Amino acid sequence: MNKKDIRSFTFEELKKEMEEIGEKAFRAKQIYEWLHVKLADSFDEMTNLSKEFRNKLKEQYKIPQISVLERQISKIDGTNKFLFCLEDGNVIESVLMRYKHGNSVCISSQVGCRMGCKFCASTIGGLERNLLPSEMLGEIYQIQKVTGERVSNVVVMGTGEPLDNYEHFVKFVRLLSDERGLHISQRNITISTCGIVPNMKRLAEEQLQITLALSLHGSTQEKRKRLMPVANKYELSEVLEACDYYFQKTGRRITFEFSLVQGVNDNDEDAEELIDILKNRNCHINLIPVNPIKERDFQKPSRKRAENFKNKLEKSGINVTIRREMGSDIDGACGQLRRRYVEGK
Repeated sequence: MNKKDIRSFTFEELKKEMEEIGEKAFRAKQIYEWLHVKLADSFDEMTNLSKEFRNKLKEQYKIPQISVLERQISKIDGTNKFLFCLEDGNVIESVLMRYKHGNSVCISSQVGCRMGCKFCASTIGGLERNLLPSEMLGEIYQIQKVTGERVSNVVVMGTGEPLDNYEHFVKFVRLLSDERGLHISQRNITISTCGIVPNMKRLAEEQLQITLALSLHGSTQEKRKRLMPVANKYELSEVLEACDYYFQKTGRRITFEFSLVQGVNDNDEDAEELIDILKNRNCHINLIPVNPIKERDFQKPSRKRAENFKNKLEKSGINVTIRREMGSDIDGACGQLRRRYVEGK
């Protein structure tokens, strides 16, 4: 018998399940609290349920297990990088970053990725499978349990393209922000997409208050195509139009992520082209000096070159920051830790 993933149920779905197995509705409240507040990993931990009822749950449901394989802690800034093992033996990674405003966790949404962006280690080896809502939650829950610290911000920018795992991702957001669970504000959740236009528009209709970050990385359609295969499917004009639609529907300012690669997209012409397409948009640009990976020969620009690029954008009235590098003494780039583990097996 295929057991149902109980941690992926919304509260309403859990109530319905309890009714269907002949239990009272208040059982849903008890179980939901164990799963999403007390972060129980097994039914045996649910001590206010009778042993008979716990055995009944074990027969029909499962809590997908996620365990820590490796934890790296940066000596520079205390950033934690986690390598997690899933029930089927697949591995994913997550990062905990500590800021003055609270703890931020960057999680994965897929095992591997099929988007093929040239500068990213996550996509080497392609896509294995989508993560379940419970597995995405599990990354955050395990980090809270291991560190004993509350997570206040979540960015879905780890391995995978969240809009390529649309239904599971949206359900994850609803569960994460549910007031009966961890209750992380949707305004503190950011999703990064490389620009899957139909699902960007679909997301705009979900009535969520999350921040949308577009991986732009090229100032023209041609330049984007050199770095991002997804650009062969969607024109830059279509992607920007979908960003405008998201802003119009949600009122949430768009963030544009721009990985600066030395000699590829970091010159004055690139800056001018960026200004041209973004100057009339209510947006924020996050410049990311690329993390070199051994499978590619991309290098990050010098600090001075990155600052010059930033200054050019600022002078034209665009809100811009250079992302602070975190965990540079550990496997910091997205996908690096998982890649090293998979290669070493």
